[in-house]
Amino acid sequence: MSNLVVAHTRYFLIEQLRVPIGILASALFPAISMLAFVVPFAGGEPKAATMATGSLMFFGAMSGALIGLSIAVAQDREQPWNPYLRTLPAGPFPRFAGRILATIAVMLLSVIPVLLVAAVFTEATITPVRLLLGLGMLVAGGIPFMLIGVFIGFMLTSKAAIAVSQILFFPLAILGGLLLPPTMLPDFVEVVSPYTPTRGAAELIWWAIADHSPNTVALVALAGWTVVMAVAAGWAYRRDEGRRFS
Repeated sequence: MSNLVVAHTRYFLIEQLRVPIGILASALFPAISMLAFVVPFAGGEPKAATMATGSLMFFGAMSGALIGLSIAVAQDREQPWNPYLRTLPAGPFPRFAGRILATIAVMLLSVIPVLLVAAVFTEATITPVRLLLGLGMLVAGGIPFMLIGVFIGFMLTSKAAIAVSQILFFPLAILGGLLLPPTMLPDFVEVVSPYTPTRGAAELIWWAIADHSPNTVALVALAGWTVVMAVAAGWAYRRDEGRRFS
């Protein structure tokens, strides 16, 4: 990792920690949901509690990936310093990589309160190896959401990015089975659920932490979403660059 990438990552993390409301929102809402819904209804069932913990871990991480990154990218574009940075010889990669690495760090920080609630108040069980694998799957499952965030950030102003990312966030979480187990979803939602990126990410995490057999359709859909959003995010960046520097 180059010194420039490290410097940008450090800068973005300090920026986040100085105004920690985004991290707190991503971390506390899932933990409160654990206390309100998982602990009383599924806390005594080891596998159900473990899967619910994974779902709410990703719920918080998804907030940082989708909402946090879209707003950050949009706000960057509105700063007069940003066009200057994009003309420097180092190119866009160090700053972009730093932003992604800082987002991943925020995603991982957001899961800590959920893990603490699960450890203290439920019968959820996991080995250190499975926990590390689950965190890896959480990051992997967050990739399409980071790409969606980048796409929104390059397409919209910061005020519009706030609204659009939040409008997308909750329907995707609900359709993906993060707030209710797939078996409890209404029939029409259960039909749509495997085709959402949230369900694919959840399936990866459930497989990693609870030995759950993943839904193949959901995993294929997750890969498809990742490819499509990578193309869309790249196009949005080139479009923005053409408007600013052509």
